[in-house]
Amino acid sequence: MNEFVQYFQNISSLQRALILAGGLTFFWLIESAIPLFTFKYNKWKHAGINIFFTITTIIVNFGFALLIVFTSDWCLQNKFGVLQFVQMPLWLQLIIGLMLLDFIGAWLIHYIEHRIKWMWKFHVIHHSDIHVDTTTANRHHPGESVFRAVFTTLAVFICGAPMWLVLLYQSLSVVLSQFNHANIKMNRRFDKLLSYIIVTPDMHRVHHHFIRPETDTNFGNIFPFWDKLFGTYCKTPVENIHYGLDVLEGRNDEDVKDLLKIPFDNSMKTDY
Repeated sequence: MNEFVQYFQNISSLQRALILAGGLTFFWLIESAIPLFTFKYNKWKHAGINIFFTITTIIVNFGFALLIVFTSDWCLQNKFGVLQFVQMPLWLQLIIGLMLLDFIGAWLIHYIEHRIKWMWKFHVIHHSDIHVDTTTANRHHPGESVFRAVFTTLAVFICGAPMWLVLLYQSLSVVLSQFNHANIKMNRRFDKLLSYIIVTPDMHRVHHHFIRPETDTNFGNIFPFWDKLFGTYCKTPVENIHYGLDVLEGRNDEDVKDLLKIPFDNSMKTDY
């Protein structure tokens, strides 16, 4: 366990980049071999759009990196945060820490984005993808990336998480998000069993359905517990899923300039 902690305590930027690229490549190959939906699209062009937003997300995260490190160090030095208030074994710190970081840094901000009109308009870019695949995982407007980085910092503060735990969480978050967005045909029974532990593709696909109420369900990133606990879980057969958003019909989901301007387009309907 100590070796595990040491690895993530000292993980380099190159290693983190390899985790991101490795996960993307792995799920890209699987969904190319056994896709659930047979999309008629240019997969490379589509990936290029989403990789552009992946790069903007990385830039925003680098901008917040020092703040997150400072927050973590301050919490440890001042014994502040849930993990610092009570002495606990490392394995329990790992479980509680990952769950809190996932709840505040991913589920909660995601839920809020669906409830606050001006934040929703930034999140729309993620939902605008009508060919959801593994590259969609990091399709976030730079403004939304800022929201998520702020909530990640808040999660570290409340949790009192050491940096090794933060870096482990971020690595898991990237790979599992790529997994649950992947256009993979999985055995239904296996998907259901797996969904008791982590968010699976079938569970998350519902969130990308083009109309409400499905769009406002299944907010989970790593753990499925939060949606079931707070009543936002929805089970819809994948055969009924239609990707995109009804308010964006007629717009080009691969026009980067248009996607960047959407949050500032007052003519776009938001259903709020």
